Amino acid sequence: MKQKLLISACLYGENVRYDGKNSLLPSEIFQKLSKKYDLIPFCPEVEGGLETPRVPNEIQKDGRLIDRDGVDNSDAFEFGAIKTLQLCIKKNIKIALLKSQSPSCSNNFIYDGTFSKKLIKGDGVTAKLLKLNSIKIINETEI
Repeated sequence: MKQKLLISACLYGENVRYDGKNSLLPSEIFQKLSKKYDLIPFCPEVEGGLETPRVPNEIQKDGRLIDRDGVDNSDAFEFGAIKTLQLCIKKNIKIALLKSQSPSCSNNFIYDGTFSKKLIKGDGVTAKLLKLNSIKIINETEI
């Protein structure tokens, strides 16, 4: 039986990114992962209730998730993170491959909250919650 790997739905090829597109992994990487793992695609933002496409969101200095139009979507992001953790617990998932630079999924750099495309060190809401619960996080640049 293969180990389960949670994978950001956009990396799996689902059109769930904020811009309505995906970030499908290159086919050779996808095939290697599929041979080694049982892939479980999931998008915390969509599962949290956000639409696709949607206005881009960034984490503010105070921790709130605000979209470019000034709408506070913190509750949706937090709900999506909780649903992701619940799925990991239910399916005994110990490792997740999540999208880099995402306000939900990033495990290394996030945008600074000014919508100026400046990156700072930090984790997305879902990645942070999964890490706190001993789930290993990697992103597509670390494969």
